[in-house]
Amino acid sequence: MNLDIPEGKNPIEYVWGDMVPGIGPAAANFSLAVYAHTTLGLREFEAARLRIAQINGCLFCLDWRTDRDGEKVEDEFAGAVADWRTAEAFDDRTRLAAEYAERYALDHHGLERDEEFWARMSAHYSQTEVVELTMSLGSWLAFGRLNRVLGLDAMCVLPGH
Repeated sequence: MNLDIPEGKNPIEYVWGDMVPGIGPAAANFSLAVYAHTTLGLREFEAARLRIAQINGCLFCLDWRTDRDGEKVEDEFAGAVADWRTAEAFDDRTRLAAEYAERYALDHHGLERDEEFWARMSAHYSQTEVVELTMSLGSWLAFGRLNRVLGLDAMCVLPGH
């Protein structure tokens, strides 16, 4: 861990709350809102989230599986996300979500000018869904990297998990 956490403190609660009380709780609320208010299907949501987790290397994010009313993606799903280009179990929306996540994290300048990609996205996602997915990607990219870089991903679990 790259921070000093006082004895007896939960690392994620301390870092996200006590250390930066003007920022951390707002960041946590944004992070939680992505899960609580999404309109995206579970498979495309998890494909995008897991692809960002794979790129970030966040241990907690890699282990996490979003649960919607007792439903989770299958155990093999994370492996399929890593191979999103050829994954047979993916429909177009799921494949696009994984592609968008990867390109958002690794080549956002190339992505913004790729008319062919945006034609595919607009054929499968509404503009509202694109904005929602993009905000979700931003949350996962930022906070997964924060947790990984500071070493929180190996030290704790999210509150309530």
